[in-house]
Amino acid sequence: MDGVRIDTWLWAARFFKTRGLANEAVAGGRAHVNGVRVKPSKDVRPGDTIELSIGEVRWTMAVTTLADKRGPASLAATLYAEMPDSIARREQQVTERRLVPPPAASVGARPTKQARRRIEAINRRAGRER
Repeated sequence: MDGVRIDTWLWAARFFKTRGLANEAVAGGRAHVNGVRVKPSKDVRPGDTIELSIGEVRWTMAVTTLADKRGPASLAATLYAEMPDSIARREQQVTERRLVPPPAASVGARPTKQARRRIEAINRRAGRER
């Protein structure tokens, strides 16, 4: 096997659940091969460097083996070697996410039925009907 489509390879390496999602990510510019934005039909070969963004997480990896079929996770892990700086960056992001409270934490609890009625009464008096 000389080369495999990047969307197929990302799917086989288990970065995406479906090949369609991998295709959309590559077409959307979230994958770069050797520093260049590519189309989903671009072939990857062993030794290529792939930069992939999934949400806020950014992966930088070298292709070690090719696969065009999805196999077990143990096999998928052998398809690439993640760069040390990428591992450190992802671990830093995990640490930062743990330290930051979730967005809904500052909102507080839901109003009780009594509190909701008070809020609605205040809004009626102020002329702010829903």
